[in-house]
Amino acid sequence: MTRVEVAIVGAGFAGLAMAMALRRAGRDSFVVLERAASVGGTWRENTYPGVACDVPSHLYGFAAHPNPDWSGVFAPGDEIRRYLEDVAAREHLGEHLLLSTPLLAARWRDEGWWSLEVGGRSGPIEADVLVLACGRLTEPAIPEIPGFGTFPGPMFHSSRWDHAADLAGARIAVVGTGASAVQLVPEIARTAAHVTLFQRTPAWIVPRGARTYSDAERRRLAERPEALAALRAGLYAEGEARFASRSGDRVAAAAAQAAARSHLYSQVADPGLRDALTPRYAFGCKRVLLSDEFYPAVASDAVTLEPSALAGVDGSTLESARGRRFVADALVLATGFSAGRQPYAELVRGEHGTTLAEHWSAGMTSFASTVVSGFPNLFVLNGPNASLGHNSAVLMIETQADYATRALARRDAAGGVLRVDPAAERDYTAEIDRAAASTPWLTGGCRNWYVDDRSGRLTLLWPGTAEAFRARLDRADGREFVPSPARRR
Repeated sequence: MTRVEVAIVGAGFAGLAMAMALRRAGRDSFVVLERAASVGGTWRENTYPGVACDVPSHLYGFAAHPNPDWSGVFAPGDEIRRYLEDVAAREHLGEHLLLSTPLLAARWRDEGWWSLEVGGRSGPIEADVLVLACGRLTEPAIPEIPGFGTFPGPMFHSSRWDHAADLAGARIAVVGTGASAVQLVPEIARTAAHVTLFQRTPAWIVPRGARTYSDAERRRLAERPEALAALRAGLYAEGEARFASRSGDRVAAAAAQAAARSHLYSQVADPGLRDALTPRYAFGCKRVLLSDEFYPAVASDAVTLEPSALAGVDGSTLESARGRRFVADALVLATGFSAGRQPYAELVRGEHGTTLAEHWSAGMTSFASTVVSGFPNLFVLNGPNASLGHNSAVLMIETQADYATRALARRDAAGGVLRVDPAAERDYTAEIDRAAASTPWLTGGCRNWYVDDRSGRLTLLWPGTAEAFRARLDRADGREFVPSPARRR
């Protein structure tokens, strides 16, 4: 039996941020549970060709660990994974990491602590506090397509890339035109015999402007920390400015949409193909994508765009919703993730035996996007309304970790358990709903993964800027918790 003050589940950006926040708050009794054999989260799992971040690299890192040596404006996935491994080493987190140790079940005990059942070699764990830092892009969303089981060739989700499959010279079908597909299609099109791309809904795509940093640029940033800080500050300001166009500001959205149309028209000459690639919904309603290579690839002879969903599979023959048939040797599902229904929620039982999934049966709710009524001493990072569509998610994660350490300090001072007042959660949820009501995410005429289909609520995105999120959590003064003395073990 292992006893700690805090158990953190997940060793990606969120888990490492929480571990660092605890350390800086003088708390050293914690473990980080990670189901895989190494840290890295999303950037360990996603290894498809062309995988990269669409947030500028110098903003997509921890404030305490600026990296002057990023290879380019947008870092590839493997480079981000190595960065996270380096941060874990520099923070000396090895003794706290329990790798190959998945969470199997967590239950709140009335005595005032969490009982955890885990896999791997570790035995049961008791923790006063549980932090879920599991990420929202962990479980692939696999569509239910008739005949999937009859496909004879390699078939896999983009986040579970089969590197043993030889796709060179193969006829490859890709399902989906979201962020992953936009990155991987140009890469596989270089060596495939042909690529057929099934597009249910086109995306608004803006220029990426990717480039590598020169040796001189990296050297300057390493030698002048103030220059690196200024670069990060400038990128942050640019990101915050993008919120207007994503959230429905009429002037900003019109300008951004015009730029996206210009990008499309400059790279795709065929009018029919242009039309098929043009969204019919408001700018910002779905995730806005960045690419300089996707349109040229789709416009080339190497790719056929099928502007409808994959509807059926009969052996090697794929049928679209329009009734067109294509033959493929390999099938790649770039179909996104189960983001609105977090798999870990089934594993966590709070007071009265209620699971987090049951509490969220109509969509995720919380206070401060971090704590949940009925689940004492629990913090959820990167969960309800903690995502951004315009700036770096790391900013949100660090804000949540700061909030969690402040809440723990209040718990210590009061000598009790952190129980969220249900009224505080309801009020915060209503606050989110009011802010989201007129945004394109709810009114823009599209289906997106930001909105829970069970309730029609915006449950993933924070409907404001990163600065507004920090200000909102800074205003939380502890009144969100009801007085609750702990029972002694």
